[in-house]
Amino acid sequence: MSPRDGHDSHVFPRHTRSEPPVAVGGEGCWLIDADGKRYLDGSGGAAVSCLGHGDREVIEAIKAQIDRLAFAHTGFFTSEPAEALADLLVANAPEGIERVYFVSGGSEATEAAIKLARQYHLEKGAPERARLIARKQSYHGNTLGALAAGGNEWRRRQFAPLLIEVSHIDPCFEYRYRAEGESLEDYGIRAANALEAEILALGPETVMAFMAEPVVGATLGAVPPAPGYFRRIREICDKYGVLLILDEVMCGMGRTGTLFACEQDRVRPDIVCIAKGLGAGYQPIGAMLCSGEIYDAVRGGSGFFQHGHTYIGHPTATAAGLAVVNALLDRGLVDRCAEMGEKLDAALIDEFGQDPHVGDIRGRGLFRGIELVADRETKAPLDPSRGVAARVKKAAFEAGLICYPMSGTIDGRQGDHVLLAPPFIISDSEIGELVSRLRTAVDAGLA
Repeated sequence: MSPRDGHDSHVFPRHTRSEPPVAVGGEGCWLIDADGKRYLDGSGGAAVSCLGHGDREVIEAIKAQIDRLAFAHTGFFTSEPAEALADLLVANAPEGIERVYFVSGGSEATEAAIKLARQYHLEKGAPERARLIARKQSYHGNTLGALAAGGNEWRRRQFAPLLIEVSHIDPCFEYRYRAEGESLEDYGIRAANALEAEILALGPETVMAFMAEPVVGATLGAVPPAPGYFRRIREICDKYGVLLILDEVMCGMGRTGTLFACEQDRVRPDIVCIAKGLGAGYQPIGAMLCSGEIYDAVRGGSGFFQHGHTYIGHPTATAAGLAVVNALLDRGLVDRCAEMGEKLDAALIDEFGQDPHVGDIRGRGLFRGIELVADRETKAPLDPSRGVAARVKKAAFEAGLICYPMSGTIDGRQGDHVLLAPPFIISDSEIGELVSRLRTAVDAGLA
């Protein structure tokens, strides 16, 4: 069924030449359209729906908050759910993180992080520190600041004249960049040392922050760092007075098997950004968390973070976030994500491990990717003109599977992968269903 059942829609869609079906319901790991067709949500939308669809506890928490107070502007008030959610996040956050700035999504979180990094150095009397370093083949959001930070070339291309200048170093991507005979640990250190080289090239006194995803999501397809990479990154940042911003918008909130993705690499960020799984799709919410040191610099200096949006700290959104995080912790869902992630990984290896067109299967927790190639042995990419990622996505949707294929994996033009990020409540049988339907889609996409 089309959006208006034969009538023109006034909604501006993502793609103007397609008519998506109307979603009318959701049950657990499944979405249902107006014709009654059921779709297994194998990517949680865009790694959003960690609790699945129709979670009664979260829904009731939202209803109860609306009955009490739907909205109060943070220029005048704070609210009980915002305070409670901030307390809960800080209690479970990496060492040194003491303050939470709520926003409405991931792009707002990374944008706020960039601005706070700049203001921190101003408050500390270092106005010359204005340069940001990030990584190629990263994605940090679609606002202009976040887009500039990201290294997703096809998203950046047409807006390049509007973007601030950001330096980009190579990602930590061992499948593509580790040399023959090089250990994972040696590669991780070598990849991290690219940051020091870039800081020295720019002038250490000019660099304000380095931003990276602990596990790279949409642009590379669930790529985890090599061992020791982020510990070396932290050493470099400390050596040169550079802030470390970790973007956990997609990979955080339990998605990789720990509440904060950086826990597994034993790295302490100065600023960490979360969203997606924070609201699990029940309300639009994100957050930027910062260290006590950064907050104290602002409080002891100008006293005012020169930033803000109308809906920051929204009571209904933070009530949803509070219910979601409590559910993740109280129901043991973060540990379950790690457990089910291993089962998904095993199922993917069993089905695709010897496929001549699957070069790599990777990820952590329920955040998994498979990279499609023309030749498994040489790692040669598929011809971009074939549009394999788009064909896989279309075939999967027709087969009743929602997944997240992307092209441009290697350099923004070449390379195809499929990202998977199902709800943490996925069952063994649903993992089997996901892999079976993905097999159908990959075969159709490569045909």
